[in-house]
Amino acid sequence: QVHPVESGGGSVQDGGSLRLSCAASGRTYLTNSMGWFRQAPGKEREGVAVIYTGGGSTAYADSVKGRFTISRDNAKNTVYLQMNSLKPEDTAMYYCAAGILAIDYGRLLAWDREDEYNYWGQGTQVTVSS
Repeated sequence: QVHPVESGGGSVQDGGSLRLSCAASGRTYLTNSMGWFRQAPGKEREGVAVIYTGGGSTAYADSVKGRFTISRDNAKNTVYLQMNSLKPEDTAMYYCAAGILAIDYGRLLAWDREDEYNYWGQGTQVTVSS
């Protein structure tokens, strides 16, 4: 089993920044990627960003490209999501997930599909006010 635990959520104003952390414990060697998803009230959960912990390849949702950056510290089994220029529409519960993704010439396949991830954290709330 792998146990991701998120932290770093909070409330900020439009244009502000937050950094989320996801620390994974357990048999992390069972996974090769860690991703961030989010779910706003009344909406489906969507993929935000992912990082291939085995090599550093990343992918982002179009809605966050240029504003969010995912990074990792393998020594700490921790993945970070730096979120800048936050907007009210970024308000959501943010979840960290770990799984095994197929990678093709550095491109992570199906990274935004929930069923590609076996292990999920409990989530951390991000609220952006206008």
